[in-house]
Amino acid sequence: MESLISLVNKLQRACTALGDHGEENALPTLWDSLPAIAVVGGQSSGKSSVLESIVGKDFLPRGSGIVTRRPLVLQLHKIDGDREYAEFMHLPRKRFTDFALVRKEIQDETDRETGRTKHISPVPIHLSIYSPNVVNLTLIDLPGLTKVAVEGQPDGIVADIENMVRSYIEKPNCIILAISPANQDLATSDAIKISREVDPKGERTFGVLTKIDLMDKGTDAVEVLEGKAFRLQYPWIGVVNRSQADINKNVDMIAARRREREYFAGTPEYKHLAHRMGSEYLGKVMSKHLEQVIKSRIPGIQSLINKSIAEIEGELSRLGKPIAADAGGKLYSIMEICRIFDQIYKEHLDGVRPGGEKVYNVFDTQLPAALKRLQFDKQLSMENVRKLITEADGYQPHLIAPEQGYRRLIESSLVSIRGPAEAAVDAVHAILKELVHKAMTETPELKQYPTLRVEVGNAAFESLERMREESRKATLKLVDMECSYLTVDFFRKLPQDVEKGGNPTLSIFDRYNDAYLRRIGTTVLSYVNMVLASLRNSIPKSIVYCQVREAKRSLLDHFFTELGKKEAKQLGKMLDEDPAIMERRSALAKRLELYRNAQAEIDAVAWAK
Repeated sequence: MESLISLVNKLQRACTALGDHGEENALPTLWDSLPAIAVVGGQSSGKSSVLESIVGKDFLPRGSGIVTRRPLVLQLHKIDGDREYAEFMHLPRKRFTDFALVRKEIQDETDRETGRTKHISPVPIHLSIYSPNVVNLTLIDLPGLTKVAVEGQPDGIVADIENMVRSYIEKPNCIILAISPANQDLATSDAIKISREVDPKGERTFGVLTKIDLMDKGTDAVEVLEGKAFRLQYPWIGVVNRSQADINKNVDMIAARRREREYFAGTPEYKHLAHRMGSEYLGKVMSKHLEQVIKSRIPGIQSLINKSIAEIEGELSRLGKPIAADAGGKLYSIMEICRIFDQIYKEHLDGVRPGGEKVYNVFDTQLPAALKRLQFDKQLSMENVRKLITEADGYQPHLIAPEQGYRRLIESSLVSIRGPAEAAVDAVHAILKELVHKAMTETPELKQYPTLRVEVGNAAFESLERMREESRKATLKLVDMECSYLTVDFFRKLPQDVEKGGNPTLSIFDRYNDAYLRRIGTTVLSYVNMVLASLRNSIPKSIVYCQVREAKRSLLDHFFTELGKKEAKQLGKMLDEDPAIMERRSALAKRLELYRNAQAEIDAVAWAK
């Protein structure tokens, strides 16, 4: 059983070392789940004297006003032999054998946290005392409740202390040791009042009655100690502390314990209760009860630890790895993040993730629709055909067929295809840019580093712009090639109608009649439609080759080349992680260390059994 209290002692020390004080924050807390005994009482209730009686040493700061200004986690360890010493967690390699120096260190450590003011702090001080005269027990000494602020303290100190005390004792795993002086009306006891607010049934509250020997003559505390008045679930325990005169004379605590036993055994009103009175009995009862509570809570603590480890590991994974310190590590980190981004981008294009199908939609729907909307009425109107044919003939009319006129009509019609071709290039470019945005959003590591995100995005957009320009040139060349060389076989296969343009014996005016010109316009339109059908297949190939294929192959190649030229400082600027994320990761790493240590400690106790 003693190993259970030692286990909780270790876990509490680990909590404090790694920043888990049970305060309200966004981190999971182990501290709140650990069973603990909180000592609560008003100022001058004898709280410090009770603790010193249980320990058997005079070690707590004394004085007027609020003396305890930080929680004191007091861990008692029973050892063999005659040695007695104390250790503070913040001074791990220093042993105190002079308990007057322990008192001074408590004061000094309080001042280090709060300054030389009379403010309070929720950050606990951990003190371990090793002695053959103690029981294995852990107590948390909280600041004394008060109704009035003393000089030098803020007006809100009264509420601050009450809130701090309440934050400890309202937790279901906290056992409340409520210290009340017997020479005052229990109905006004600060300790009983606040304990009943958080534990109305008294299931977690132990009442301790101090200053029994200072009660007015003719009065006693028998009804309270017997449970007839101010009844709690657990019997009240009375203690007799050293008087102020005893303290001033440095009366030995062991002798004080003996005198306490003699008082209860020799006082007629309390003689029948003597076996369950006194600070020694109080220590044993609290130690035994703490063991039982810890034993019942261990399965729940294990479950909490396992759940919290999984949650913290998940969040750390989402936050990403911390930044490397050296230039090589930084460069590797950037390259690795870019590789992840590039892979996600490719998955969008290849159909593993959505988005790539939009490129096909440009080729299958938008481009054909744009080509279909082209209007050749103006180029192939009767007037325009006559004009171009006549101009092409010059001073000498054509003999067989108006070849130059055909070429001019075809070229003027095919030029209009450049518009839909360029629009297809731009549409695919817009889709590729949109997929860059998507890939960046889906790369968690880029969220971690805003500057790198901007740099990668700019580099990707610059690459896509270069690819668009190359694609535009290549695609327009396809159109220009159709303009520069006509398919001869198309015209060779046309039927030769002598009466409608093939007979050179007709007059020049007959050659330019409407039927003849209409025939030319129809022939040109047929040729243009043939070219459109061909370009509908070749334009997508050109765009995919110059843009989509290159985006998959070399989106960040130029960025990588420039990256290799950067110094460590420049690389560091690119990895300018949000300070809030850095703090969060650091806090989570500490908390994860705490939970893993706790898991190992609990497993060790289980195996030892």
